[in-house]
Amino acid sequence: MLNVVSGTDDLGPWMTAHEGIDKIAFTGSTQTGRKIMAGAAQTLKRVTLELGGNDPAIVLPDVDVDAVAKDLFWAAFANASQICIAVKRLYIHEDIYAPLSAALADYAATVKVGDGAEQGTQMGPIQNRPQYERVRRMIEEARSAGLTFLTGGAVDDARPGYFIPPTLVDNPPEDSPVVQEEAFGPLLPLLKFSDIDDVVQRANDTIYGLGGSVWSRDLDLAASIAARLDCGTVWINETRFLSPLSAFGGHKQSGIGVENGHEGLLEYTNTHTTVVRLRP
Repeated sequence: MLNVVSGTDDLGPWMTAHEGIDKIAFTGSTQTGRKIMAGAAQTLKRVTLELGGNDPAIVLPDVDVDAVAKDLFWAAFANASQICIAVKRLYIHEDIYAPLSAALADYAATVKVGDGAEQGTQMGPIQNRPQYERVRRMIEEARSAGLTFLTGGAVDDARPGYFIPPTLVDNPPEDSPVVQEEAFGPLLPLLKFSDIDDVVQRANDTIYGLGGSVWSRDLDLAASIAARLDCGTVWINETRFLSPLSAFGGHKQSGIGVENGHEGLLEYTNTHTTVVRLRP
């Protein structure tokens, strides 16, 4: 039996506290996930939480820059970057940083941002005003901090709607808010690296651990880097491929439990052990 219940902001707390509900599964922000976990603790409900992410992509110097630029762009900016497993931090090896960052900026200039009902539109708006204002504020803070924009970085206030152009930030400091925080909007830092151990440490230096990706022609090297990333799913030479047969979940503050696969089904079960003593 399936029931669909809709309501206001009071509905979530009511469900997490209700004694007649045994399991809560939630997909959303880490902040909301913490509140759900606190509410579920009153009755020790089981929870599955798929929460925020700050997914790194690591691009090695052997890639074909022209071929990979479009894929990397949409890995970050599809759905105006409002995807939990979108690329949020793009680490580019210093040997190809200049040509790849230029290729990304050039491609961004060709992308039409606008109403989805208009012919040729490739990127739509931010979903709600509070999130729109948050992304705008992050862009303004980056500008105030003296960071350099390769493209974007300005919003047309005269244009109706919550539209923000794809915005690329040129090699900001690692401790910048645009690097450390999940924008969940079309704002992407490009970060330069030279050493694999260093970039793995930087990629893992976050409270999140949802997804990540490695881009290289050397699949063995890419796989060895992927194994060192502290996140639930790592893709090689692609992103966002999910299967109902493969477990999907986050590490650290990106979630608890998994969805999909055999492991996901077990999230909705309780282990039951029966012990029988056999007498002679």
